[in-house]
Amino acid sequence: MRFLRNLAPPVLFAAGLVLVWHLVTDFRLVSPVFLPSPGRAFGELWIRAQNGTLWPPLLATTQRMIVGWFLSSLAGIAIGAAIGLTPMVRQLLEPTLEFIRPLPASAMIPVFILFFGLSEKMAAFVIAFGSIWPVLMSSIYGFSNVRIRLQEVSAMLGLTRVEFLQKIAIPSAMPDILAGMRSGLAVSLILAVVTEMQASLPGLGHDVFLAQRSFRSAELFAGLIMLGALGVIINHALQLAERRILRWRPQRA
Repeated sequence: MRFLRNLAPPVLFAAGLVLVWHLVTDFRLVSPVFLPSPGRAFGELWIRAQNGTLWPPLLATTQRMIVGWFLSSLAGIAIGAAIGLTPMVRQLLEPTLEFIRPLPASAMIPVFILFFGLSEKMAAFVIAFGSIWPVLMSSIYGFSNVRIRLQEVSAMLGLTRVEFLQKIAIPSAMPDILAGMRSGLAVSLILAVVTEMQASLPGLGHDVFLAQRSFRSAELFAGLIMLGALGVIINHALQLAERRILRWRPQRA
């Protein structure tokens, strides 16, 4: 019953938005060329699911997103640990990172195409470049806040650097790291779509782009619905993983 009570408000709100969408299209407040009815959009999604044309682009987009996110998470946590725990590394790397961080990931697509061509490697590096920053900033914050007392206890126990990381630093910084990884996953999905649009790689982003160019509004909105659903699913999956990893921490009501 508690689960149903928590689920009811967002479901009702989403249903209200669909109802407004239906009324807007029913009264033709917006041309159907640009805004299809919910029935047309969901119907197109159902047709694509039935004939199998939905699954290959969905799989391609999901794979690119996960590969780029995985690379960015590994690099962000490693660099964040080095900066957060070592003042000398912070002084060495921080100016360069602050110079690179404002660069839009989409602006780096031509650079990575120059090195890797129109390939999956190019897409992975573009996605990793853009999605590393939430993970990196959160990791720096988490590792920087490892209490001095914990470091003193580590020294008293004679823990090695690796043991300190495994038993003290990483568990202490884990809530911040996971928060950054969740944000990075959302950015990875956005950049996977942007990369597919700009580099003409097969995927949901490329399908949406082609539908927009040919004014196939039902296909366009079907792709957007699928992208939104994918975002909800992966975010919920990561939330479940976060609760399991941080099960020692009191949960919010």
